[in-house]
This record gives sequence, structure tokens and C-alpha cells, in this order.
Amino acid sequence: MRKQNIRNLFFALGVVGWLSVFGPAALAVEQARSASVQRQSLAHDGIRRSYVLRLPDESALRSGQVPLVLVLHGGGGNAEHAERMTGFTDKARKEGFIVAYPEGSGRFRDKLLTWNAGHCCGYAMEQGADDVGFVGALVDKLIRDYPIDPRRVYVTGMSNGGMMAHRLGRELSGKIAAIAPVVATVFGDEKRPAHAVAALMVNGMLDASVPHEGGPPGGRFNSAWDSTPTRPALDQGTFWAGANGCAQHPVREERGAVLRWRYACPAGRAVELYLLKDNGHAWPGGQRGNARGDLPSASMNATDVIWEFFRAHSKQVK
Repeated sequence: MRKQNIRNLFFALGVVGWLSVFGPAALAVEQARSASVQRQSLAHDGIRRSYVLRLPDESALRSGQVPLVLVLHGGGGNAEHAERMTGFTDKARKEGFIVAYPEGSGRFRDKLLTWNAGHCCGYAMEQGADDVGFVGALVDKLIRDYPIDPRRVYVTGMSNGGMMAHRLGRELSGKIAAIAPVVATVFGDEKRPAHAVAALMVNGMLDASVPHEGGPPGGRFNSAWDSTPTRPALDQGTFWAGANGCAQHPVREERGAVLRWRYACPAGRAVELYLLKDNGHAWPGGQRGNARGDLPSASMNATDVIWEFFRAHSKQVK
């Protein structure tokens, strides 16, 4: 009788329902097997928002809680652009973590999307989109649905997505262990986060869209910003060093086309910044955004460097 009751329960719930009874890990394993996890959506602030989710091999999902990396596309892009340009899906499968590619908002459903990073960019900025709330809700949902370690949630992004990574680090500092903005900037009016967040920044010295010296933004889409000038790239390090209780004078290293600044910080609060002499407005070591986009640096694979930084940091539990 007991076996028959269990069999009936399986039929009543269906495969997915049965897996949900046994927890997020079982559901994630089944989804990894079926390769069914791709584009999903989440309703937030009365708007249905999209994201693309990629799972590692089922062996990683069975091993225990895994990290989550959020990769934010640049202004005018979408999840597919971020996935292709960065190569983070291949990295996630090799290293055994979950990667999500959330999408900003725009006048069209799946293209020309932007993030409301404060002073940039475009539709999301103009409409005051609650992107912080959306990403926070997405993190909570993914932690409920998948075997994710809440202490190891990370955010990276390029350009407008990198600026959004800065904002998420400040405003979701209780959820995020580390950020890694790429070819992004700060503006000088940012408020410090409530909690420390490890930060790694990468900028290009050939970047005309987000000049490493600071000043007005350039490039073809400079009208998507408001009138606030950008700060020099090194000010990103100064901001996070101050927020994390680090020494204000970093150690500078130079190796070929790569300049690196490292701050002396308390454990778990590292701050590093890279300037690449051979990188424009591109994801170093990745793919260019389009035929007219800047060529990525050959001096660094940003995805490799960022993942090594992320894996070394987890959220401190008091």
C-alpha cells in the first residue's frame, strides 16, 4: 500500500513537481540533464523581466551549494550579447557554478536594452526603472529554486552593465560578495554601501566611450547619458577602498600592456583595478560586440581574471 501511495504521488505531481518536493538540487539536476534552462522571466514592479540561466553539469549541482554569477550586458545589448562576448557560460560549466544573464529594459522586448545605473543609460534611466529591485528579486528567486550558496553571489557587467554592477554592489551589499565592473565608471556622488563588497575593475586606455581619464562620455551613444561627467577610472578603486576600510594608496604594478593597482584591505574586502593599454570599449579576451566594435585586448582574459577574483571571496557572516 505504501509503495502504491508513493507511485500515485509521482503521477499526481509530475516529474517537476516530484523534484520540487525533494529540493532545489534535484530540480536543478533534472533541468541540467534536459538542457531546458534557458530564457526565463520574473514579474517585478508590474513588468515581466527576462533573464537567461545556464547550469553547470549535474555533478556540480549534486556536490552541494554552488556560486552564482550575474553577468550584465552593456547598453543597447541583451543576454545573448553578454553571453557571447564574455564566454562566461563555458567558464561556468568548467568551474561548476550557475551563471545568469539578466536583461535591462527598453522600448523593444529583447534589443536595445539598458540599465538604470543612475547617470546612465537611455530608456531605463529616463523611465527610472527599478533595476536594483529586479536584480534583488532575481537573486532571491534563484537562491530559492537552485542549490546556490547565498555567501557566493557575484555581479559583473560591461559598460552600462558595469555601472549597474557598481550600483548593485552599493545598494545590494547585503546580498553580493564581490563585483567586477568592466569598462565602467563612477561619477563621484555615490553613497557608500552598508556592507563591504570586494571589487575588481577593468578599464581600457583606448576607450573613447568611457575615457579612463574621466570627463564627458564619448562614442556613438553618448546622448544616452545625462550631463554628469565621469570620474577617472582610478576613482573606482578609491571609492571601494574607502567603503571597504582599505589603505588609500595602492601598490602599482606594470607588466607589458597591463597596469594593476592593488589596495591593502582587510580580509575578504579586496580592491583591485586594471588598466589595459591595448583595450578600448570591449571585454578583454572576449568577442567584440559587433563588426564596428572595438577589438578586445589580447593581454588579458577578463573572464578568467574575474572568476579567480570571485572564487577567492565569499560574503562574511557575522
